[in-house]
Amino acid sequence: MEKFVKLIDTGVPLPTENIDTDQIIPARFLKATDKKGFGDNVFRDWRFHKDGSINNDFALNQDKYSGSILIAGDNFGCGSSREHAAWALAGYGFKVVISSFFADIFKGNALNNGILPIQVSEEYLKKLLKKVSEEPETTIVVNLEDQRLKTPIGNIEFDINPYKKICLLNGYDDIDFLLSKKEKIEAFEASL
Repeated sequence: MEKFVKLIDTGVPLPTENIDTDQIIPARFLKATDKKGFGDNVFRDWRFHKDGSINNDFALNQDKYSGSILIAGDNFGCGSSREHAAWALAGYGFKVVISSFFADIFKGNALNNGILPIQVSEEYLKKLLKKVSEEPETTIVVNLEDQRLKTPIGNIEFDINPYKKICLLNGYDDIDFLLSKKEKIEAFEASL
């Protein structure tokens, strides 16, 4: 995984609540077993009309919105436990998802795939969605080391599992983390 320490970028507002994993990546695209290409189909049924034409009303299709930060409505990532949803978001280029609530399994899958889910209050989320919708060039600063989110509507601290924080800061998956402890493990085994 890529190291994540600090991100300064703009965001894409998606105020829809209860976005489930089938909306993030429709089930018909789950035939592959590797992560490549999933980003092409993120929010497929919202980004395109049934005839395959682009839905220009959808935020991801609007040139005014860009960046690697998705700002989503409450209860993001609910539904099934498919890890493909995190693959699709990462494949599209998202590094952070901000919402007022995340489904637990989605949150774990996101962290395991290098995406930082930041949970904020409902009030903060509403203000941030409004700000970014009205001013797409709004700069958002995510500092993982300090666990701080800085935006024009206010700076806040966010929570993250300490183990997952170490993994993101170092670009580790679970195996990389264990390998980083190899010398200590070998020293412990030698002491037995």
